[in-house]
Amino acid sequence: MTTTVEPVDQDEALLSVQHLVQRFRVKGATLEAVSDISFDVARGEVVGLVGESGCGKSSTGRAILQLPPPTAGSVRFAGTEITGMPRQEFRKVRLRMQMIFQDPVSALNPRRRVRDLVGEGLVISGVKRETIKRRVEEMLDLVGLDIEVVGDRRPHELSGGQCQRVAIARALVLRPQLIVCDEPVASLDVSIQGQVLNLLEDMRARFGLSVVFISHDLSVVHNISDRIAVMYLGKIVELGGSNAVTRRPAHPYSRALLQAVPVADPDAPLAPSQLKGEIPSPISPPSGCRFRTRCLQAQSRCADEVPVLRDIGGGQLVACHFPLHGDVAKSRGDAAGGEA
Repeated sequence: MTTTVEPVDQDEALLSVQHLVQRFRVKGATLEAVSDISFDVARGEVVGLVGESGCGKSSTGRAILQLPPPTAGSVRFAGTEITGMPRQEFRKVRLRMQMIFQDPVSALNPRRRVRDLVGEGLVISGVKRETIKRRVEEMLDLVGLDIEVVGDRRPHELSGGQCQRVAIARALVLRPQLIVCDEPVASLDVSIQGQVLNLLEDMRARFGLSVVFISHDLSVVHNISDRIAVMYLGKIVELGGSNAVTRRPAHPYSRALLQAVPVADPDAPLAPSQLKGEIPSPISPPSGCRFRTRCLQAQSRCADEVPVLRDIGGGQLVACHFPLHGDVAKSRGDAAGGEA
């Protein structure tokens, strides 16, 4: 059974992903990293993809940008189908779609200077030299870097935070409409994480960017995203507004992720674990609901029938036969013996 999400208004949708599948050959087997997922990103919207390592969120981000192209499914950008598009045509579209990679140091050519790294895309697209110089200087200034100080430096001469700012400047100097951020703060210190997130938010407001923000950190995703899609073993199991998903998660996996987030209170009681067992192999996922082998409320129907995303109210979509009700705070209160 397939999963279909009705797209937002086509006048608003910048990115539309429908029935996306991404498979890889591994040691004589086939791994389906992304398994029939669908979602839209409106103009100026931030959609967060969250889940454990190996859930397929990074593969989704790369498939959107055709790195590599998806095995099956449709990716439409600004109303144009880009999957299967001829290379020369796609290169023009690709200028409006950029990516910020997880490791800012390894994502930058160690032999090139900062000014050249930021301006490389402009050179490739045929922008005049005088314009390149001006736009590189302006963009570095916007991300908080002085070209006179860092312009002639190479990545190994910069801190992790500076490298990430260079990576952001390199992506934004082309003035894209869509940015895919793949764990952009995961390798940074907490203090630097806040600076980079604030920078991304400022750039979003300044340029009207649409963003697909990939992370395993729910607190980060909640703060920056308008909507959140929770992924498990290649499937989207919950999709909805940021507040709805983080305060009233309806899927057992979403609730388990949220209850695993540390609370900044040493006297707060520990919530009981919402998970059991180990993560199944993505090469041979369980039948029916892929989460059932770890779900505390799984029933026989969960093994026989694949749950599809359905609206449970307020635009919150959940792929669960037995969705949960109530918010996380109340469920923690129950665990601690408080009132529901």
